[in-house]
Amino acid sequence: MTATVTEFDQQWSTFRAERAAWARQPLGWLSLTGLHWLGVDAETFDGVPGSWRADAENVHLTVDSGQELRLEGELLSGAVELTPGEGKPGLELRTGERLIEVIRRSGRFALRIHDPAAPALAAFTEIPVYRPDPEWVVTGRFTPYEVAQVVTTGAVVDGLSHHHTAGGTVTFEFDGVEHELVVFGSHLLGQHVLFTDGTSGITTYGGARRLDLTRPAADGTVVLDFNRAVNLPCAFSDYATCPVAPPRNRLGISVEAGEKDPRQEHTA
Repeated sequence: MTATVTEFDQQWSTFRAERAAWARQPLGWLSLTGLHWLGVDAETFDGVPGSWRADAENVHLTVDSGQELRLEGELLSGAVELTPGEGKPGLELRTGERLIEVIRRSGRFALRIHDPAAPALAAFTEIPVYRPDPEWVVTGRFTPYEVAQVVTTGAVVDGLSHHHTAGGTVTFEFDGVEHELVVFGSHLLGQHVLFTDGTSGITTYGGARRLDLTRPAADGTVVLDFNRAVNLPCAFSDYATCPVAPPRNRLGISVEAGEKDPRQEHTA
């Protein structure tokens, strides 16, 4: 028993160190300082070079002489047309140490500003988390759909939506009750669930938490380690556009495991 517990603790320490490193990235999610939605009229934004506008398909940027903006290392000047992909990682423009991410979400374009001197990043100490408990490591069974489905969810930003590829469902039992969750992703890229539970909006973030699943065995068996349920970026920043959990993934139990809401006060 001692060897098993020690291995569990070691794996847990490694996982938490990886999460802390993720949070501390100089241009990661805690570095966000702004989210600016673009309209048809050209606008300027404090600390952001250039003037910006968007039509139905593209972002139009005008860079004046003396302003520094680089895309893939190339210095931009004059009129520039940018076309970020819908729902994809943004185009990354650099100005000094800051990153301007040009994104498209539900047909709307925005600038997301990353700054390594962001107050949230400077103030970060740790992500609050429940104490790890092997009881929250459960075995489930993945059942694939015959054909992958597209599941649409809302977002933390009003008017936006996210479209997820769902490959099937996972069922698991806890305290004698069976639960089912819709699974996003694929065997090749990895599978995960977005879920809420009885702690959501109380001790954990209300929109959703994410849990990655192990690769299904030949008989569909997967492991759900709820100790590794993690916050989405929107739990840390008002400038993220994360999805919320689909209605089918709202568990009726309180999952007192995994990461807590980082913007609430917590006792040990």
